Amino acid sequence: ILLHHRHRLERDRRAGNELTHMQNTIRQELLALSHDLGREDRGLAILGEGNTSGRLGDKSFLVKASGTCLGTLKEDDLVECRFSALLPMLEQESLADQQVDDALFAARVDTKAKKPSVEAVFHAWLLSLPGVKFVGHAHATAVNQILCSPRAKDFSQHRMFPDEIVCCGSASVFVPLTDPGLKLAQAIRRETEAFIQKEQSQPRVILMQNHGLITLGGTWQSVLSAMLMAEKAAKIFVGAAALGGPVFFSGENTARIAGRPDEAYRQRALKI
Repeated sequence: ILLHHRHRLERDRRAGNELTHMQNTIRQELLALSHDLGREDRGLAILGEGNTSGRLGDKSFLVKASGTCLGTLKEDDLVECRFSALLPMLEQESLADQQVDDALFAARVDTKAKKPSVEAVFHAWLLSLPGVKFVGHAHATAVNQILCSPRAKDFSQHRMFPDEIVCCGSASVFVPLTDPGLKLAQAIRRETEAFIQKEQSQPRVILMQNHGLITLGGTWQSVLSAMLMAEKAAKIFVGAAALGGPVFFSGENTARIAGRPDEAYRQRALKI
C-alpha cells in the first residue's frame, strides 16, 4: 500500500510539472504573439488597441489586461480568468457597465491581478471552440479602411489570391456594427455559429464592422499568419478597388485551392 501511494504521488508530481511547463509555454507564446501584433511598423495596433488570449486548459485562460499595450506587454499584464465566470454572461439579456466590470474582476484567478480586457468574454467563448488555443484582436489600418466602408461584406465573403485562402480560410465571419463589450461578444457568438453551420468549418478570421478583426487558431503562429495576411489582403483590395476591382475568385476556384493537398502541406509547415 505504501509503495502504491508513493507511485501515485510521483505520478501526480510529474503531471503537475508537465502542466506547469505547458502553461509557462503558453504564457511565453502569448507574449510573442502580442509583441508581433503590437509592432508599430505593421499598423495592426497602437497604444492600448487590441487584445490577445491563450487557453491554459479546460478551466482557465490568459487574456491581456485592460489598458496595456500589445507591443510592450509583460507577464504581469496577462490575467488568468475562469471560463465558468465569463461564459454565463453571454446568456444575459443586458448588464449595466458596472455589472460587467464587476464580473470581469470576479473572473480573475488571482484577485490581485489587473483588470481583464473588456473583450475577455468573446475571448472566453472563442477559446471554448474545438482546437482553438489562441485568439488575437487588432484594429488593423488597411482592414479598417474596408470595414469602415460600404464594401466590408465583399471583403468578408470573397477571396482574391491563393495565400489569402491558405491563411485566412475561404471566407470570414462578418459582424455588423455592435457596441464593444458584452453585446459584441454575443454578436460574435451568433454570427460565428451561423458561419459554422453554413460553411461546416470554423473560421480563421472574424471581421467587425467599423471596429477591427479577430483571428483564431490552434497555434500562436496561425493567429499571427491570419492577421498579417488579412492586412495584406486588405491593402490589395483597396488598391484593386481604385482600379475598378477587385476581381474575386469564383466559389469553385476558392474551394479548389482550399482543398488542394499542396496547400494543406503548406499550412502544416507554417503551423497554420
